[in-house]
Amino acid sequence: MRIVVAEDLYLLRDGMVRLIEACGHQVVATAATGPETLAALLTWRPDVAVVDVRMPPTQSDEGLRAALAARREMPGLPVLILSQYVEQLYARELLADGAGGIGYFLKESVFDADQFIDALERVAAGGTAMDPAVITKLLSSGSSNRRLERLTEREHSVLGLMAEGLSNQAIAQRLFLSESAISKHTTSIFGKLGITDDDNNNRRVRAVLAYLNKP
Repeated sequence: MRIVVAEDLYLLRDGMVRLIEACGHQVVATAATGPETLAALLTWRPDVAVVDVRMPPTQSDEGLRAALAARREMPGLPVLILSQYVEQLYARELLADGAGGIGYFLKESVFDADQFIDALERVAAGGTAMDPAVITKLLSSGSSNRRLERLTEREHSVLGLMAEGLSNQAIAQRLFLSESAISKHTTSIFGKLGITDDDNNNRRVRAVLAYLNKP
């Protein structure tokens, strides 16, 4: 994969570059400010970007704004956002276009190399990769979506793990259920959410977005 890494902390940026390249991927550009990030994304049009939320010059939300601007120019550009903290508004803004190919991880998760690379590859493939802490925060406020209220407790558990980016096999292992049981649950979830697209990967993304984008 061709990857852009946008992070203003040199040691973290350099560490991610080394890790990504050690796993056989190519870092085509790095950036340390919001404007540099947008320029790199539009110039290189990478397969996926890793972008810090808070970057110079103001250390507010320049990284996120650059990612959103790039996705407007290149719809569906896969972006894995990194943040020091769970920032609910930023996560919802990233999810708002419903295009998939999105991830939101806390920076501490980068230190789990396997988890980080797996998330990066899932986002690049058009899926979602959400840090469990981010999911918990997103679901802790806001009124319930009526369709989501139709889901059983087990279906909520399955959909929550789906939001993390886990496959049916991985969800089955986590919940100590058979893969066929998880398949039945996901089919039921899609039906209750009114998601009938034949593309299973797209259905998963749409279900996750419905789950995380409750009004």
